[in-house]
Parts: sequence; structure tokens; C-alpha cells
Amino acid sequence: MPVTPVALSHAEDLADFIAASPSSYHAAAEVARRLEAIGFTRLNEEDAWPSQPGGRYVVVRDGAAIAWVVPTDAAATAPAQIFGAHTDSPGFKLKPQPTTGTRGWLQAAVEVYGGPLLNSWLDRELRLAGRLALADGRVVLAATGALLRLPQLAIHLDRSANSGLALDKQVETQPVWGLGDPTQADILAELARSADVAASDIRGYDVLIADTARGAVFGKDDAFFAAGRLDDLASVHAGLVALETYDPAAGAPIAVLAAFDHEELGSASRSGAAGPFLEDVLERVYAELGADSSARRQAYASSWCLSSDVGHSVHPNYVAKHDPVVQPVLGSGPILKLNANQRYATDAVGSASWQAWCERAGVRTQEFVSNNAVPCGSTIGPITATRLGIRTVDVGIPILSMHSARELAGVSDLHDLTRTAQAFFAG
Repeated sequence: MPVTPVALSHAEDLADFIAASPSSYHAAAEVARRLEAIGFTRLNEEDAWPSQPGGRYVVVRDGAAIAWVVPTDAAATAPAQIFGAHTDSPGFKLKPQPTTGTRGWLQAAVEVYGGPLLNSWLDRELRLAGRLALADGRVVLAATGALLRLPQLAIHLDRSANSGLALDKQVETQPVWGLGDPTQADILAELARSADVAASDIRGYDVLIADTARGAVFGKDDAFFAAGRLDDLASVHAGLVALETYDPAAGAPIAVLAAFDHEELGSASRSGAAGPFLEDVLERVYAELGADSSARRQAYASSWCLSSDVGHSVHPNYVAKHDPVVQPVLGSGPILKLNANQRYATDAVGSASWQAWCERAGVRTQEFVSNNAVPCGSTIGPITATRLGIRTVDVGIPILSMHSARELAGVSDLHDLTRTAQAFFAG
């Protein structure tokens, strides 16, 4: 069935969002930029926060962003509907002393970030993106154009390559970025130039590698969307669009988008889901509503969190890797993620609520569960539920090529996740 023009437009907007978000720091900044453009107020954690009925706010902490809408009639015990996602993706991060090379080649010294499919990064035009800490105390975002490449060894020099290619993470994952003497070159100068600052002013950096190829719709009936960083910018974008269109009615909940960093590393950071960021924001929001600790806990008891992250679609070439019965597929709706060992936070009550939000949105949904013989990953869901005691449901969209430099989703699923997030925010 052909996807709708609205779903195609939504995919194009996602492609724009991903292109503007080559790092977690850029993603958080892009969330704030888009929301400020429609009237949200950006807050600074170091300042006192306003108390304004009907307020719309966003705050950025490093590579994470939290935004919220307070209804005009919100009471001190008003529940919150929290849509959680993450801004980081597996890949490579620039090491200290990053300019290296040999035999006339300039290379970048990189460290593996998270659990990427290493081979998927070969033979692609890549860019550097992240943040630079400067001598004058400023922190600026920087992103180059196409600069690097991980060239694959020709098959003539490795006749066994098609029998199983395994890359040495230290020796064989250092991309080239130019020709010359590494003692006379500086890759940080490329970043500095992109940010219009002096390389000599850089005192610290958090810089990652990203694919330069733009997200694209393709396939029969425009069914597919491929892009880098769908895990988990697809969810961040869904929550962002839902919040952009949220117009609370009387008695509506506080709508919150929480886009965390460092999920691919376990979330244990000041900007990760295991850190205090969401709790810090909620405490301040409820304090401005006049809530004491007891009232805030009362609000949490009636609140919900949708932890949205990608899950595995059944792969037609590797069907045995999936559960023999529960096999979600692209184009058949967002997924409800379940796991007996609490790798996902979904329970029976959460399952019923998810079904209700999907029905309200007019969206089909599928279930996901792992094959018992294949270990199951986890999400920010159990972490959020543990930190705050808020009822949490793990959901997402099915994809193929998870943790590849370029992942594959269904165009209709992307739009349907946003529609369900809109229904979720309504309470």
C-alpha cells in the first residue's frame, strides 16, 4: 500500500533533522532551535525559572535536551506524559592527539563508541561533528563537510574477505582524511575552521564521526527510509514533532520530551537517563506549580513515560535469529517491546495503555520479543522507571541494519510513531 503524502513529508522532515544532527550535541541544539522558532522559551539551568501558566520551555544539558508544555490550568499534582528517547548513536569518537598517519597518508585517531557494525562504516564519505571547548570559556558546535573515509582493502589483497571480514578495532578503523606529513597537519584545524574559531584556542573537544549521506525514501510504493542515526533520532524526531503540535485542552497533562545522551554507553552520565537531568527538571517544574515533595510524588504516581527506541524487524535472510512467532515487520506499525527479564519496562498495564494510545491515533501496532537464544538489549525505560517510579512502557519502530552507519525503517512507521506520541501527550 502506498504511503500517504503526509508520511512522505514527515520522512523528509526527519531527513532534515538528521542532517542537522550529526552528533548528540547538534541534536540537542536542533531540538531547542526548532522549539524556540515556534515560541518555546529556552531556559538556562543556572538561572531561576519562570512560573507561567501555559508556558512552553526547553533546556539543554550537554548532548541532551528536555522540553515541556505546562497547561494553563495545571495543578501541583498534574500528571506528566514523558516521551523519552536518546540523541547518541554507535560509531567512532576522536581520540586525544587525533592527527596521525603513515606512508604519506593523514589519518584520524578514533575510538569505538558503543557497539557499531564496524564493516558498515567502510567506503563512506564521513564527517566530524561535536563540540569544542575554547580558551575563553565558550563551548561551540563544529561540523565539517565530507572529510574522512575508511577505505576497504581490495579483494586482490585479501582473497578471504568474502568469507568473513573482521576488522581490528585499533589498526583497521583509523580513517584517512588527507595526504601529507602528520607532523605538519592538524585535523582539529579542520573543525576549528568549520566553527570559525582558531585551532590554538581549542582546549577540549567531544567529537564523533557521522555519515554524510542524506536520508532517502525508496523502494516499491516508497515504503522504505534509510539514514544514519535512526537509532534513535527517529524517536527524538517523533517526540519533537508531537510536542510542536501539542495544544493542551483543559485538564491535560504536562507534556515532556526527554532526549538523553549516552544511551549507547549505558546512560550513566549527567546527561544520560541514569543521571539526574530529568529528575532535576521535573522538580523545578513542579516547584513552580507550588508542589512540595508529597504533591510531586502524587503527580508521578499518575504519570507515564513512553521510552521510545528502535527494535528489530524480522530479517528475511536471517529469520532463525528472531522469535518464531512474534515477528514485526516494517510498514505494519510501531512496536511494543516486551521482555521477561525487565530489559524493557513494559508490563500488562503498560501494554493496555499503549494499545489505547494507538487506537486513539488510528495506528496499527506490533509486538516485539527476542528469541530466547539471542541476548536482548535494553533501553532508557527500565532506568527511568527505577529512578523516578513512573510507570514506563518501552516502544519504538522496527528497523533493519541496527547499529549500521545507515539503518532502514518504514516510512509509514515513522509517521505512525509521531501520531501515537501526539495521542500519548493528550493523556
